[in-house]
Amino acid sequence: MYELIILEHLSRLHKCVFIERVNRFTAKVRIEDHIVYAHITNTGRLHEILIGGREGFCLEISGSKLNYRLIALADPLYSGSYMVIDTITQNRVFEKAIENNLLPWLRDCRIIRRNPRVHGSILDYLLECSGGRVYVETKSAVLRGPHGESMYPDCPSLRGRRHLEVLMDLWRRGMGVSMVFIAGFRGAYCFMPYRDGDCVFDELLCNAYRLGLPIHGFSIYMDSYGRVVLDRASLNLCSYWWCLSSREC
Repeated sequence: MYELIILEHLSRLHKCVFIERVNRFTAKVRIEDHIVYAHITNTGRLHEILIGGREGFCLEISGSKLNYRLIALADPLYSGSYMVIDTITQNRVFEKAIENNLLPWLRDCRIIRRNPRVHGSILDYLLECSGGRVYVETKSAVLRGPHGESMYPDCPSLRGRRHLEVLMDLWRRGMGVSMVFIAGFRGAYCFMPYRDGDCVFDELLCNAYRLGLPIHGFSIYMDSYGRVVLDRASLNLCSYWWCLSSREC
């Protein structure tokens, strides 16, 4: 019998129905019979996920302007499963996975700093691991490819490029780093960058891979009870990614 690994069980969740994206950070949703606005933390385009009429979960918050945050939307491929698009929730469950030693590629690590500043950029975490300190940057890979791939980014990301360049510089100087992609949906098969979204990031990640920089991923989803479940603790790079198959760009 497969045992669910629950990373987080969010309280103050409300079932909601997505209506439309008003702007980069705001969604119009319906909760019961009320039309309200919810904060979107994920700055990707999310065209394949943010579809009018799709059910999801909104978290009640005490914001200065908005009282809800859009957390997840129904997964069309898995009944009773929801795609976690909220980056705050994604990073929170990453922290839980570290605390509970659930990620085999970051064994015996603990978080010693959040948002460390390096070279004028802010990364997500600094960890203390058995082999030394590791700088970690996480990215939300919620785009699902035609073969179940988890992909990032779905649009050009100057910030994503900069973070990867910082990690590469640290790695060249002999420091511990890890690039981590969080697939927010059930059944992710592997990870690969989405070249049509940002070909520059795609080539940068290929350069990072050839340097030997650690690139990892894991997948999560939300169930109908509002629990965030660890789906796969380790996602490999897709074997048919052009960089691994040595095809021309």
